Amino acid sequence: MLRVLVTRPEPGASRTARKLEEMGFEPLLLPLTETMALPVDAKAIPEDVAVVAITSANAVRHAPRDLIAVLSNLPCHAVGRRTAEAARKAGFLSVNEGPGDAEALADGMAIAFSGKTIVYLCGRVRFPAFEQKLEAAHAQVHAVETYDTLAVSYSDEAILPLISGQSVDAVLLYSAMAAAEMQTLARRLTLQQAFEKTRFFALSARIAAAFGDGTGKAMHVAARPDEEALLALLRARP
Repeated sequence: MLRVLVTRPEPGASRTARKLEEMGFEPLLLPLTETMALPVDAKAIPEDVAVVAITSANAVRHAPRDLIAVLSNLPCHAVGRRTAEAARKAGFLSVNEGPGDAEALADGMAIAFSGKTIVYLCGRVRFPAFEQKLEAAHAQVHAVETYDTLAVSYSDEAILPLISGQSVDAVLLYSAMAAAEMQTLARRLTLQQAFEKTRFFALSARIAAAFGDGTGKAMHVAARPDEEALLALLRARP
C-alpha cells in the first residue's frame, strides 16, 4: 500500500486523508503549516465596495461573523468549488464559482470590475499576483486579512513514530511554506532513509520551486492548482 504524507493543515488534512483511503493509499498526516484567525474591523470596509473576492476557504472560515454580515449581500467571486462552498456556508447569498486558479479569477474580474472597489478576503501570507492583476486593471483592491499561516516544526521524536521506521512513498505539498519545511525535514540525517525514494507532488510550479532542487528528489507538479488534479497525478504515479 502506497504511504502518502499529507502536509496541509487541518481541517483539510483529514479530508485529504479520507480521499487517499478511498483510493487505496495509506495517509500519514503531518501538517507543516497551521492557520490562525486575525482581528478584523468590520467597520473599516469601504462604503463603495462593489464585490467580494476570495481565493482561499480559510479566509472565509476565519472571518468574524460581523464581517460576513456586512458583506454577505454583495456578489462574491470565489476561486473554485471548495471556496465557493465555504462562502455559501458562511452566509454569502450570491456566489460565483471561479476556474480554480487565482490568476485566472483575477483576469475575469478585471474585465467586469475595472474602476470598482473589491474587498479581498485573504491571508496575511499570500501570493501577490491576484491583487497585482486587478490593480493593473484599475480596480481598487481592499485586502482584508482574516488569518495568518504559520510554519509548524517537529522533532525527530515526533516524526519517527508516525512513519514507523518505514519509507514514505509520496508527499503532497499544498503551499510554498510547507514545501520549504518539507525540504528541511528531508535533509535531516535521521530521516534521510525514510525519504530516500520519496516522490513529491506539488499543487503548482511555484510550490515546487519553494522545495528547490537541492535535495535531488523526484518532483511532480499538478496540471491545475487544485486537489483533484494533484490526486490524479498521484494516482498515475509518473
